[in-house]
Amino acid sequence: MENNSVSLHRVIKASPEKVFRAFADPIAHSNWLPPYGFVCTVQQMDFKVGGQFKMTFINFSTGNGHSFGGEYLEIKTNEFIKYVDRFDDPNLPGEITTTIWLNKVFCGTELKVLQEGIPDVIPTEICYLGWQESLEKLIKLVEPEIPDA
Repeated sequence: MENNSVSLHRVIKASPEKVFRAFADPIAHSNWLPPYGFVCTVQQMDFKVGGQFKMTFINFSTGNGHSFGGEYLEIKTNEFIKYVDRFDDPNLPGEITTTIWLNKVFCGTELKVLQEGIPDVIPTEICYLGWQESLEKLIKLVEPEIPDA
């Protein structure tokens, strides 16, 4: 892990289209994005270049939450997503840039995540652990093939 950034890589047994949809759909996104022990509410999610989003992560044990919002900078359907986050809390200044690459591979999708500009007050290893949990939840969402009844 570089200073103030985390990078993750996974191969997921699901199509890039399905993985991309998990980022684009507000209900799906709120389901897998928060790490274990947190729930997420989405107040706004306009998934397009220049579109804005606003979310809140709530610690289920304490009920305390932190809100953040941002903007989608680049989107290439089923291949690439880049966005910036800004925390509402003035003690967490700056912007975090997250870049997601989706690449079709033989068995599904190669996923790469790069998050840069993490505020100094947040240990990068905590972000890394959080992303690991989020990606576990993403995999549990997109890998099952459940036929319509």
